[in-house]
Amino acid sequence: MTLVRFEPMKELETLTDQIQKYFEDLPLMFTGRHEGFTPRIDISEDDKHIYVEAEIPGVKKEDLKLTLEDNILTIEGEKKFEEEKKEKNFFRNERIFGTFKRAFTLPVEVNPDKINAKFDNGLLKITFDKLTEEHKNERIINVK
Repeated sequence: MTLVRFEPMKELETLTDQIQKYFEDLPLMFTGRHEGFTPRIDISEDDKHIYVEAEIPGVKKEDLKLTLEDNILTIEGEKKFEEEKKEKNFFRNERIFGTFKRAFTLPVEVNPDKINAKFDNGLLKITFDKLTEEHKNERIINVK
């Protein structure tokens, strides 16, 4: 028998994502254009690392900003709309442009000095080293 970790908040996250997607699609329903988008993110782990992968097609590396503060990862960027000189009559216009910002609390503490980020073909991959017990700033206080 396989044991599966019970995560009641996971269902709430899924519902929240569905509601967020609905509200993202509202501008498209009325205007035919999106004002921004939300990149899809996967977060996973193994014994020593936390892995974050984000699908951000059409964004240039120089338009990305990654920050880590208090174990919260923030990914910000912009997918810029490049207008062509010629006028076009669109039959369908579904591509999404604009700014985005996503923030995640990482599931365990990570070493801020050991982060590897790579962006290639619209896929952002970030690897964090987990803090081990010996790296944590723990100080024993003597009681008098």
